[in-house]
Amino acid sequence: MSDTPPDRLAVSPASRFHDASALDRGVGIRFNGTERDNVEEYSVSEGWIRVQVGKSLDRRGNPMTMKFKGTVEPYFKS
Repeated sequence: MSDTPPDRLAVSPASRFHDASALDRGVGIRFNGTERDNVEEYSVSEGWIRVQVGKSLDRRGNPMTMKFKGTVEPYFKS
């Protein structure tokens, strides 16, 4: 396995960008120089993250998310 996390990763198993092996290894996100631990999905090449908004759910029962744009730096914790 490589030492760099995937360019795009999602926590939701329903997403096509979900990678269980990378998530099991532990991926940390540094967004605009700040450590974030509530990231649902990220894209390094497009420069955005999605974070959950409170405890709100959409009509399918998935958490409501907001997209923030900036510098995304993923890394493996272990």
